[in-house]
Amino acid sequence: MVEPPGVPPAVGTLCRMRRRGLTVLLGALLTTLLSIGVLGTPIPYVVLGPGPTVNTLGEEDGRDVIQVTGRETSRSAGQLRLTTVGVQPGVRLRSAIQGWFSDEEAVVPRELVYPPGETQEEVEQRNAEDFQVSQTSAETAALRELGYEVQVVVKAVVPDGPSAGVLRPGDVITSVDGEPVPLASRLTELVRAKPAGTALRIGYTRDGRAETATVTSGEQDGRPRIGIEIEQRQPHPFTLTIDLEDIGGPSAGLMFALGIVDKLTPEDLTGGQIIAGTGTIDDTGRVGPIGGIPQKLVGAKQAGATAFLVPAANCAEAVRNAQPDLPLLRVGSLDEALTALETLRAGGTPTRC
Repeated sequence: MVEPPGVPPAVGTLCRMRRRGLTVLLGALLTTLLSIGVLGTPIPYVVLGPGPTVNTLGEEDGRDVIQVTGRETSRSAGQLRLTTVGVQPGVRLRSAIQGWFSDEEAVVPRELVYPPGETQEEVEQRNAEDFQVSQTSAETAALRELGYEVQVVVKAVVPDGPSAGVLRPGDVITSVDGEPVPLASRLTELVRAKPAGTALRIGYTRDGRAETATVTSGEQDGRPRIGIEIEQRQPHPFTLTIDLEDIGGPSAGLMFALGIVDKLTPEDLTGGQIIAGTGTIDDTGRVGPIGGIPQKLVGAKQAGATAFLVPAANCAEAVRNAQPDLPLLRVGSLDEALTALETLRAGGTPTRC
């Protein structure tokens, strides 16, 4: 199972090449090429096709994809399937010609998937790292949805920095000038929102007690800072692991988050149906666009999906590549995805692309 390394959202648009005219032209060329024996010649293109789909509520290689220990989990009658795109990196002219005429495959320039200056191994390594980040963000977003809040904890204080003598390792930052700090990224945003030299009111808890202190921001690398190293924690009384190999890229985030919520709540989010989908997710639960939507829709249809969750930014492309009897449900966040599934279970019509 593979996710195409580095496929950008624009690939789907580029893949919609005009086939009228090409049919006649390629037909004539094919006869000529056969006569001179160049169909086996490598060319600088890759072929994209439907990849495997994976039920995040099920098993792969005899192991649960989402594993929870220390807490009872629920079982669903349906499925939540992440979708992938298969990539054929070493393309010869014969395969490219077949791809041009296929309704399921797309032929795109190699540099759109493997940027110049990067090896295939480097791109695949980056995609493996993106996949790990997507799992972490899916866990964070899902657990926040279930009420397990994030703690932004001081890991270290820079000696002689703005926070020296004020904050300590172990302090949990809760606010800046009265603005809540639900995530580590929000703390960074609030500090950088005002110029260096600004006196900031930092809310924090220490040993369970709420405190407030004033820290005047300094400057480092041209940016305002308060001289602390932070880490993000999300205490919960169980362990959670996502166990899935041979997938790359960040686009499984949404389906992982939904799988976690489904397993940790008694309600079957699927309503007994096969729901497929795609989309990145961040710690706040926002769903972002992905590449390869035409191929993912084909893969979902082949897997028997009855609905497909589409990132809002991919809706126009998804509509152009719609599969018969596969409703396209528009989602921009984890909350919207949960609402769409709830509406579907109730027999209603969720917001569509």
